[in-house]
Amino acid sequence: MHFIWPQALAALVLMPVLVWLYVWMLRRRKVAIAYPSLLVLRQALGGSPRWRRHVPPALLGIAAAVAIIGVARPVMSIVLPADYMTLVLAMDVSRSMLAEDVEPNRIQAAQASVRDFLKQLPSDVRVGIVSFAATAQLVQPVTDNREDLVNAIDRFELQRGTATGSGLLLALATLLPDSGINLEQIIYGEDFGRWGASPLRPKKESAPKAPAQKAVPPGSYSNGAIVLLSDGRRTHGPDVAEAAREAARRGVRVYTVAFGTANGFIPGFEGSNYWTRVDEQSLRAIAAMTEAEFFRAGNSDDLKQVYEHLSSKFSMERRYTEVSALFAAAAAALLLAAVVLSLVWFPRR
Repeated sequence: MHFIWPQALAALVLMPVLVWLYVWMLRRRKVAIAYPSLLVLRQALGGSPRWRRHVPPALLGIAAAVAIIGVARPVMSIVLPADYMTLVLAMDVSRSMLAEDVEPNRIQAAQASVRDFLKQLPSDVRVGIVSFAATAQLVQPVTDNREDLVNAIDRFELQRGTATGSGLLLALATLLPDSGINLEQIIYGEDFGRWGASPLRPKKESAPKAPAQKAVPPGSYSNGAIVLLSDGRRTHGPDVAEAAREAARRGVRVYTVAFGTANGFIPGFEGSNYWTRVDEQSLRAIAAMTEAEFFRAGNSDDLKQVYEHLSSKFSMERRYTEVSALFAAAAAALLLAAVVLSLVWFPRR
């Protein structure tokens, strides 16, 4: 737990002063009175225990301390229903997914795990699917139709190259279609598609650029997320770190999954094999930069558990939430209890 306004906690130093003042007042009120008989004194005091007289003041002191903590605006990590409404799956379909270190091979194991993942998601979560190899393409626009999503997974075609940055940027543009992400210009430069880009002709004056979108805190976007699965290193397209920074600037979490083992290989011709290796460092950096999580899956069972964990995460999520109202309610309840006990135990006659 931490506090938005911790300066208010300084008022807690007054609590020992209040205790000392209470004790001093009790001692000050002691006076000697002559009674003709102890029976009269017992009847006046009644049969209630002496400790009761201290309970209401103690509750008042605790209520004051709790109220001060509430004024400091405490923030706690609690589990709440997730607000995610849209997920975009970015799937690596490079030829390295033919590696047989995962039975029957990486791509078939990944397809099976994603199918199960889609079935476990809450019905109100919409999903889009992006695939990437040397380039990235939108395989299935965002939809809540699970059958269309499964069919899109089955249509994967493996290609050469691994453009992880392109896949992440296209997934981001799919999740936030109005964010102004121009994938072509990011890959080929700002002059892509403009008349006059050729060096043989003068460059046409460009239109004024749209104002850059204001950056928000990483992980602050609560209406969607990206899940990126890859099994190899980037060989094409924009830098992965730059793509991750674009997602972080927009507050989008990117959960990354490294799939495969260090001994993975692609069967080649005449007994030759091509070794593949997962770029865990880049995938960890993407997840850390966007305030998400990184997962390592070395076999189909691991991958299934990863997707099961992600499915539960998109149903319930641990978030930091201000709980000042809870402390205010607790202080009010303690104050009310002190008043009620005073009226019940010490009624005025």
